[in-house]
Amino acid sequence: MKETPIRSLPGIPMLLALLAAIVLCAWMVISGVQIGAPLQVVAGIVLGTVAAFCLLGLYMIEPNQSAVLSLFGKYVGTVKENGLRWNNPFLAKKKVSQRVRNFESGKLKVNELDGSPIEIASVIVWQVVDASEAVYNVDDYESFVHIQAESALRAMATSYPYDQHEDGQLALRSHASEVGEHLKQELQERLADAGIAVLDARISHLAYAPEIAQAMLQRQQANAIIAARTRIVAGAVGMVEMALAELQKNGVVHLDEERKAQMVSNLLVVLCGERSTQPIVNTGSLY
Repeated sequence: MKETPIRSLPGIPMLLALLAAIVLCAWMVISGVQIGAPLQVVAGIVLGTVAAFCLLGLYMIEPNQSAVLSLFGKYVGTVKENGLRWNNPFLAKKKVSQRVRNFESGKLKVNELDGSPIEIASVIVWQVVDASEAVYNVDDYESFVHIQAESALRAMATSYPYDQHEDGQLALRSHASEVGEHLKQELQERLADAGIAVLDARISHLAYAPEIAQAMLQRQQANAIIAARTRIVAGAVGMVEMALAELQKNGVVHLDEERKAQMVSNLLVVLCGERSTQPIVNTGSLY
């Protein structure tokens, strides 16, 4: 099913012409009765009935709206001209809005790639681009969009972990743009046959399920502490190496291996400790 444009007549001239025809038919009936001309009366009634029936062919189309026309169940074409229009009164007219719409899905509880239950929701921006497909390819295109959006969101959520565990890995929390683009493509494939274009798709809510939220928070805190400690230790080791190299380069003091080890130990304690250290001043000999 593909959209076929069809012409329609301007509604206002047709309305004026039909009203004039009805007035003329009423005059024919009245004058026919006065002069005793039954054929004129019958002709006036018949023509007036036809003109009144033709009024049913008038319909209005608003901006960004189209009308899908069918004749006894057969698709005839789609009219997109705005304003008051007129077509054959026997044609059935189904109006379809082609404005940009959006909706937010409900919070879904799904398992992410690692198997942890999460809560996720999305905002979908969509538009009807083929009115005939939207009317005839699916039963209710608005309900179809909502159901397919939830289905695509579930499928997408199971393809990514909640948090990034490796460098370069896509995750729901850290790669919102990439995940949104995947959701958009997934949903577009599902809605293509319904004549609907997905303009944007974004995650609007993302959280661990309540039953594991506390445990996952502790894991995130532990990961953050480990990452911070790793960086601190790496920096401290670099500073110690630099201090020993500068002392040896400038010949300030000559330390044997035992004293170097003691100095490294003291510097690492000072640099890596969570609390400030209390220095001890040695006034005697190093040995």
